[in-house]
Amino acid sequence: MRQAADAAENATNSRTLELLARAGFAASGILHLLVGAIAIRLATGGTGNADFSGAVAELASQPAGPFLLWASFAACAALALWQTSDAIFDYNRLPTKEKAGKKAKAAAQALVFAGLALTLMSFARGTGSGVDNQQAASDLTASVMKAPGGVALLVLLGVGIAVTGVVYGIRGLRKSFEKHLTMPASPTSRKAVTVLGMTGYVAKGIVLLLTGLLIAVAALSAHPEESTGLDGGLRALRDQPFGVYLLAAVGAGLICYGAYMIVRARLARMTQ
Repeated sequence: MRQAADAAENATNSRTLELLARAGFAASGILHLLVGAIAIRLATGGTGNADFSGAVAELASQPAGPFLLWASFAACAALALWQTSDAIFDYNRLPTKEKAGKKAKAAAQALVFAGLALTLMSFARGTGSGVDNQQAASDLTASVMKAPGGVALLVLLGVGIAVTGVVYGIRGLRKSFEKHLTMPASPTSRKAVTVLGMTGYVAKGIVLLLTGLLIAVAALSAHPEESTGLDGGLRALRDQPFGVYLLAAVGAGLICYGAYMIVRARLARMTQ
């Protein structure tokens, strides 16, 4: 068993997988760029679905759509596998509390990138759809609410996503994301990376906070139609006073986050 575990660890730490995993950061960055662009389009009166399904649909509509989808799928799947390896094999020499936190974070990241990979694969196979994602989110919420303990589960999920949003915002303001990067030597480049990271993390934090609150409120009020996912959260922001400007600002922030993730593909410290 020990030999099998060592072989699996060596395989997941290979240079080839590392390069693909780095490409996963870039693929995620491109999707965030597209979500941000769609958000700005909504703020200016345009149409679109400002979530990852909508972003993948936009990617699929490009001339090289099938290639981009499969390449992005492979990159995100590799990053999910890399994070899974971190959750299983890494951090074992750390104190118990710190080890548990880092392993949990790696596992959560693995789930996020696995979800992106599955979305990309569904579009690449022609079974995905970027249409009516708000309704799909509402229907899923309604189904979960009917299950035993479903309301409590949704509240916990919503609170968890909202708290994650707050953590993202704090991480951006404190610049704590920098410890995961090998920062460039040039002061100008370092400042650019820092500004992109700060702006991007705060914007993503706002989006996650809105999404989580919508899920929790929908569960507590027994109105599943209020749980409308990322796209619904951004549209809800647009409906607030000065919402058009707020939505455009968040969209610009998501574009910054996307640019940061593309930079992270090059600068990330893959072993902590």
